[in-house]
Amino acid sequence: MGRQRETIVPAYFERMFQNDPDPWNLASSPYEAEKFSATIAALGDCHFRSTFEVGCAGGMLTSMLAGHCCQLLAVDVSETALKRARKQCHGLPNVDFATMQFPRQAPSANGFDLVVLSEVAYYWDDADITRAADWLAGLLPHSVILLVHYILETDYPQTGDEAVEKLRSALGDGFRTCRGDRHEKYRLDLWLKN
Repeated sequence: MGRQRETIVPAYFERMFQNDPDPWNLASSPYEAEKFSATIAALGDCHFRSTFEVGCAGGMLTSMLAGHCCQLLAVDVSETALKRARKQCHGLPNVDFATMQFPRQAPSANGFDLVVLSEVAYYWDDADITRAADWLAGLLPHSVILLVHYILETDYPQTGDEAVEKLRSALGDGFRTCRGDRHEKYRLDLWLKN
């Protein structure tokens, strides 16, 4: 399977969501349910002031994250996905949504103490991984980055392992690894800013 080398463009995701209400079976797959459960469990009993979730898709994980934070900004490049996410999270007043192509577009980093990158970094080329690292470096001390990525073969610009390792390398010594779990199909990483 040949891999694309440039960041996948927003139109790719918009087409996917227009053609299928749940293109990755996030709402129905036992694999996704287990992965979401592990993602939330990794946060333990921590409660965050302000969370930034990149690539929220239809809002399944967003709705689960909402209970761990006072404010949650969830972004996606697809307007169709965001419509579904708003519906999924209806009644959660602490959740806001925005159309954003992170890391090329980003809010101020120093407003967040949790950043969730679930199944997104492998869509980025090396330049965007560097952009993301530069933005993450602006987080306040003791901020947390939670990453979850599929690790089997894809045609994306990076494998899950490549994306996470390149991002970790680009961050340098500013973060320490608190957790690095490997499962059969995905990895879960938790980093804390020094």
